[in-house]
Amino acid sequence: MQQSSSLPERNSQIDSKPLLSTIEHLRYQLWLETTLNKLQIRLKDYLISVATTNSSGMATEAEILQIVVNELHKGLSDSLIGFTQCIVGIALFEPQQTVGQISYIAHSPSLTPNLEVIPQTGKKLTLRVNKSIKLKDLEQMETQEYQSAWYLFEDSRGVKGWLMINTSSFSFDCRLFKDAFAPLKLQLITKTVENCRAALVQLRQIQSWQQHCQQLANFNQELERTNQLKNQFLANTSHEIRTPLSSIIGFTHLLLAQGYEPDKARHQEYLHIIQSSGKHLLGLINDILDLSKIEANQLEVQWEIVDVSTLCRNVLALVKEKAAHKGLTLRLEMEADVKNLIADPLRLKQMLLNLLFNAVKFTTKGTVGLLIANQDGFLRFTVWDTGTGISDEDQSRLFRPYSQVVNPAAGRNEGTGLGLVVTQKLAEIHGGCLELESVVNQGSRFSILLPIKPTGKVLAAIETTAEYDLEIVSHPCANDTMTSPPVILLVEDDLPNGELMGIYLKRLGYQVNWVKNGAEMLTNLQEIEPAVILMDVSLPDANGLNLVQQLRENPKYKHIPIIAQTAMAMKGDRETCLAAGVNEYISKPIDLQLLASLIAKYSQIICQNQDL
Repeated sequence: MQQSSSLPERNSQIDSKPLLSTIEHLRYQLWLETTLNKLQIRLKDYLISVATTNSSGMATEAEILQIVVNELHKGLSDSLIGFTQCIVGIALFEPQQTVGQISYIAHSPSLTPNLEVIPQTGKKLTLRVNKSIKLKDLEQMETQEYQSAWYLFEDSRGVKGWLMINTSSFSFDCRLFKDAFAPLKLQLITKTVENCRAALVQLRQIQSWQQHCQQLANFNQELERTNQLKNQFLANTSHEIRTPLSSIIGFTHLLLAQGYEPDKARHQEYLHIIQSSGKHLLGLINDILDLSKIEANQLEVQWEIVDVSTLCRNVLALVKEKAAHKGLTLRLEMEADVKNLIADPLRLKQMLLNLLFNAVKFTTKGTVGLLIANQDGFLRFTVWDTGTGISDEDQSRLFRPYSQVVNPAAGRNEGTGLGLVVTQKLAEIHGGCLELESVVNQGSRFSILLPIKPTGKVLAAIETTAEYDLEIVSHPCANDTMTSPPVILLVEDDLPNGELMGIYLKRLGYQVNWVKNGAEMLTNLQEIEPAVILMDVSLPDANGLNLVQQLRENPKYKHIPIIAQTAMAMKGDRETCLAAGVNEYISKPIDLQLLASLIAKYSQIICQNQDL
């Protein structure tokens, strides 16, 4: 008997539902992998393009974030997962800010501004580009039953990014995580966040590499430029040196060939040319040496208190003959309150001579002047003339080494083309600067501005001197149990002098009370007990020696050591000061190490008396 089996029918009934579920599951898996592959390909292609170009960091980061929202929007809008529209965006928050801005929304012509409803609060948020959003709202969207916000990243500047996905404007059945395949959708979003973070890290690595390459390229360009400048320097130097040397050798040869005869005017002219060429050659070599020392930061400067009036008169005396030869008038103008300045007198003289000789060289008639005035904490030395002036084009290249302006006032260019460069750099070493104003056919004004109060290298030099002297001169009361350092009452009306001694003595460890006249001194003495008084002999409201005598007549101040510091340096001046009642006498300009020794000596006496 024929038998039949019903097994296939039973298998068909049993397996039909699992088979459909398996196929649907495979479709979702394919959707997930395809969407992630598209995202990864887009990010990879973009990073490759960035690595081969010089895109800016802000632009490339923006492109990555835009790719992320676009690709995620496409994937979640697939009809396979139950709806056809969603809003995908990114909000950015500046460091420490609780209100951010929606900066990226997926590109789609069908998208319109959308509302996100937060179930816990019922609050409605409009999601569109440039719309503000609060951090607390995003945190609620992240923790609600149907999650719609995810923390994305924080960059090196502290800017934070949040990913948002909104489907609440559509039917309730379109909730992103409502169906059975929500885990796959969540997996897509999670993987997207990971890919975004990884892409941003790679982007920063690429930018760092590009920056390093750019720095290397800049370094190579700088080396090439330095090499060109070196070759130019050698060529210009060779030319400049050969010119005066040719004159020296040529005219010396003529004198040797003809036999030198002092009475011959022609031979005297030869000697003058040889002398002028020798001076030119010496000036060139000095300028080159100065510039090279400045560039190597090896130029030695000696900081002193400079009598500005005396130095300027000496400088003009050196220019006087050259100006008189051209029929020019020299003028010196100085404001009444200009007295002293802390500077290197040799370098200050060099700067002024460079400017004055240039002014004389470019002036055929009229006046060359030097004006010194106080201006906002600076001393301004202005060298002005009524000469040819300098065009804007020439001004732009005036401070380049070996660059010279054509001089219509002379038959040929004179000088090395280094004087203004050296002057500018010397002014900068002094903590100041060099300024230029000029009008063609009307004249020029070159101004050196130097700070009255020591700053920069000047201040550092004073402090270094104090530290060196501190090793030589033992500090008073070094082994004492006193809780405060000895007080020095400095009576000095001159600002540079006061600044110099104040900075120096404070660096040595003293407390310095600086007063500028006799009245302030008497007021100060009622409040403090100084270990030493440093008394300037010439004060605006009194004679320092008369003040000393008054103090010696007062039992309260009779035993305070007083050191007179004065410009009086003639024979008998010391005796005059000692007779007035001072303990010691020190002349200006102040020898700082001697000052330190005297202060230490008399402070030590006070400390010993306090111990007793």
